[in-house]
Amino acid sequence: MKRLFACALTLGAALSLPLQAQRSERLLEKGWRFTREDQSQFSSPTFNDSKWSRVVVPHDWAIYGPFSFDNDKQHLAIAQDGQKEAMEHAGRTGGLPFVGTGWYRRSLEIPSDLGDRRVFLRFDGAMSHARVYVNGKEVGYWPYGYNTFAFDITSFVRPGEANTLAVRLENKHESSRWYPGAGLYRNVHLTFTSPVYVPLWGTQIQTPTVEASRAYVDVRTRIAGMSTLSGRPLQVKTKILSPEGKVVAQREEEIQSAGTERLYHTGFDVERPQLWDIDQPHLYKYVIELSDGGRLLDRDTTTFGIRSIELKAGDGFYLNGRKLKFQGACLHHDLGPLGAAVNEAAMRRQIRTMQDMGVNAIRTSHNMPAPEFVRLCDEMGMPVMAESFDCWAQPKVPNGYNLDFNEWHERDLVNLVHQFRNSPSVIMWSIGNEVPEQPSLDGAKLAYRLQEICHREDPTRPVTNGMDNPLGVLKSGMATTLDIPGFNYRPFLYDTAHKVLPQGFLLGSETCSTVSSRGVYKFPVVRKSMAKYPDHQSSGYDVEHCGWSNLPEDDFIRQEDHDWSMGEFIWTGIDYLGEPTPYYSDWPSHSSLFGAVDLAGLPKDRFYLYRSHWKKDAETLHILPHWTWPGREGEVTPIFVYTNYPEAELFINGKSQGRQRKDRSIKIEDTENEDSQKAFTRQKRYRLMWMDTKYEPGEVKVVAYDDAGKAVATQTVRTAGRAHHLELSADRTTISPDGKDISFVTVRVVDKDGNLVPDDGRLLNFKVTGAGSFRAAASGNPASLDAFHLPRHHAFSGQLVALVQSAERAGEAVLTVSAKGLPSASIRIQVK
Repeated sequence: MKRLFACALTLGAALSLPLQAQRSERLLEKGWRFTREDQSQFSSPTFNDSKWSRVVVPHDWAIYGPFSFDNDKQHLAIAQDGQKEAMEHAGRTGGLPFVGTGWYRRSLEIPSDLGDRRVFLRFDGAMSHARVYVNGKEVGYWPYGYNTFAFDITSFVRPGEANTLAVRLENKHESSRWYPGAGLYRNVHLTFTSPVYVPLWGTQIQTPTVEASRAYVDVRTRIAGMSTLSGRPLQVKTKILSPEGKVVAQREEEIQSAGTERLYHTGFDVERPQLWDIDQPHLYKYVIELSDGGRLLDRDTTTFGIRSIELKAGDGFYLNGRKLKFQGACLHHDLGPLGAAVNEAAMRRQIRTMQDMGVNAIRTSHNMPAPEFVRLCDEMGMPVMAESFDCWAQPKVPNGYNLDFNEWHERDLVNLVHQFRNSPSVIMWSIGNEVPEQPSLDGAKLAYRLQEICHREDPTRPVTNGMDNPLGVLKSGMATTLDIPGFNYRPFLYDTAHKVLPQGFLLGSETCSTVSSRGVYKFPVVRKSMAKYPDHQSSGYDVEHCGWSNLPEDDFIRQEDHDWSMGEFIWTGIDYLGEPTPYYSDWPSHSSLFGAVDLAGLPKDRFYLYRSHWKKDAETLHILPHWTWPGREGEVTPIFVYTNYPEAELFINGKSQGRQRKDRSIKIEDTENEDSQKAFTRQKRYRLMWMDTKYEPGEVKVVAYDDAGKAVATQTVRTAGRAHHLELSADRTTISPDGKDISFVTVRVVDKDGNLVPDDGRLLNFKVTGAGSFRAAASGNPASLDAFHLPRHHAFSGQLVALVQSAERAGEAVLTVSAKGLPSASIRIQVK
């Protein structure tokens, strides 16, 4: 089998133009009123909402808490986790108050000279069961909280008069497996067009030919409202703009106005194309202008990239003719202390952090992504697996998407594909995750149907499905149905699957589920499954995992040694709200421990393990644990080193503890046994571990050597003294004056020499003056009950992150952090 996927490529985005130019778009961010009450008269334009809260959209009503044991407490069995009997789950959805109803209202400005123009409302996501009213009349309903949807409200508005928009949202109890967020958590758009216009996502771009000297760009654009031309021809101008903004191809012609809608098909040769690729985000633009007798009716711009995708039987995934092994990460949609509310600065930081770890693809688990996230991946050169559903018709929770699947799945899936089928970063579709239908023949047929919907709407990308029942999907035929069979966990069954799969390859669509807490270490250092401790943490030694999962090296060794393995997407790149496994019923526990990065965006030790393996050409030299252990003097305290170098020597207070080298001779077949697991045999191929070192205060130093035996890098960790001061550093010291940009400031409690005090958990207070405001704070502690939005938060393992948000004016914002017993510290952020 050799399947070639013609390169499809971008994010449809209309140019924001003055209303006179017929198409204009504005974000509906300010002017909203909000309440958690629920009354039918709230949709009425005459209702007085002056006592409601003023909010800015995107808005997540639940992230402000408070945390509670009783928020969405679920009593059920999680089949995906192997639970056979129902049990109480307190923090499964984050312990935040997302359940219930919320109403949003605001006025709409509709010009008196609207004339025959069309008016559209678009919601990038509304959680959930959105009912939209304009001037008291319901214009539409959309149940799925993760999807983008739009309504034509032309017949509902009153030009030149007061117009009222109202939105009712409802989140049901036991409707989610994680924290879903609540409210109008993504952007809302108001768009005006002429009667003749390009509809939302109306352009589809493909590049069936991609060569070094030439690419062919095939374009299909829907044009609506043709009947309003009364038989007059429509002038169509089209052009392609290079990444530098130069016109590289153009065309002008007239088309006849027959019928209501027309599919306009054209194509262009692009000479010496600049290919979109990982870390090389070359983006082109397609511009179409529609005119009637020289009068501009509409102008629409679609951003796209030129690149090729190919699947080779028995081999794997090819991007631009180059074999690609996925070093992927699964990411939930929440943004830690911001909740689900969309913020581009936070998303960009997430993607940048993943890139630094060596991630070369992101899976949007387990839902449709925000358009801003995909656009940023387009712009930053990060491939995306765009996922659609966490469940189909059979439920995982009583009130989940299963209740809407039969009626809504095609509309939801079509919207996903249409919205992102031109985005070069989107390199495959995922139709589901661990659905209960996996072992059934009907489930296999349904998977085929969902895949065919994707192929029908976009023949340029392969389709996968995250399956955690390998034997079941091999028996039912679901695995053989898919372009890319995606397996969640059970890597020890990869060989069995590969022998019978006709595709000749498979993907680790979800892997690892190792659990750890930043800066927390447990003794003795032994491999454990579902280990629990009184502090509700997991060991930072990266030797603990879930009952269904494994350690990173169990995946590394298979991905590296099998050419037919397409790579992996680890669970997860970053911690998220909800699913505090293994602390299902242990309150307070409200966020995951799976991430290589914690909820505050701070790297855990495991970040450096992945980085050392995935970025072999970049220096990584990381020592764990910290070396401040009062009371452990003389006790065995193992030291691990994560490095891209093959060899290192360890010193404690100047005394060598021996020189170690990674053992590349270790093989899969020799280590598929319990003794090897206990002895960390596979880990010796990827980590350097001194298991018998004893703690004595002072200094730990590691010297790394290259393959030639030359000392090339050193790293040192010292025992910390008493807390002396606070150290502040920002991810960016200059942000934009748009009222939305954020600088993420890391606060560290250090001793007089600048060494991190690793067990400090004191309360820190925040104050922002000048051209900014305090937005939130997070420590990464999955058991913390501190509210994110209040200007005080406890440190965790000596650190936390404070978020400074820009004002809508230029100037300087000053963050001051204070704590009992320590001098205050400040950092200046330029807003310009």
